[in-house]
Amino acid sequence: MPRDMKIREKTARMRSFYRSEHRVPTYNEMLEMFDYSSKNSVFELLKKLEEQGYVEKGQGGKLSFTSKLTGSIRMLGTIQAGFPSPAEEQLAETVTLDEFLVERPEETYMLRVIGDSMLDAGIHPGDIVLVEKGREPHRNDIVIARVDEEWTLKYFIRDDRGVSLEPANKKYRTIRPQNSLEVAGIVRAVIRKYS
Repeated sequence: MPRDMKIREKTARMRSFYRSEHRVPTYNEMLEMFDYSSKNSVFELLKKLEEQGYVEKGQGGKLSFTSKLTGSIRMLGTIQAGFPSPAEEQLAETVTLDEFLVERPEETYMLRVIGDSMLDAGIHPGDIVLVEKGREPHRNDIVIARVDEEWTLKYFIRDDRGVSLEPANKKYRTIRPQNSLEVAGIVRAVIRKYS
């Protein structure tokens, strides 16, 4: 049995390792991380963490961290955006932003926005957009498109004249492809960090 079973401290160290290395530490790395002298101590710690829902074992005993350990954020309930109302802190669930924002991780990538052509759609310079590839765009989807060899972020519009790409800022004009159009993905979410 490990001599020190302070779970909060252990999970904090493992979470820090996971954030910097993007993987689960090996048994040898955990020996060093927790200053243990035997792998049996690591085994006992992992058993305790599994009981508490921090880790799980998959096929072949492969260890993985659950969202409880990888840095999930607590959802505390709802907040009124209209007229003020009494709000009570109530833990509804725990989610990771990946689980909340990304439906198809293998088909999703991020891009940082440069320029202001989509301001009226709520997309500002410096924002990060989550883009999903592999789906057919529909009217008014915001897409990443390569039009006449230039990449852009715009609304996708299809009308009697064909396809056009519409900005969300009156300073910019509608783009109609002259030679080529390739839609690389559909914007599924926008992330903005307030400093």
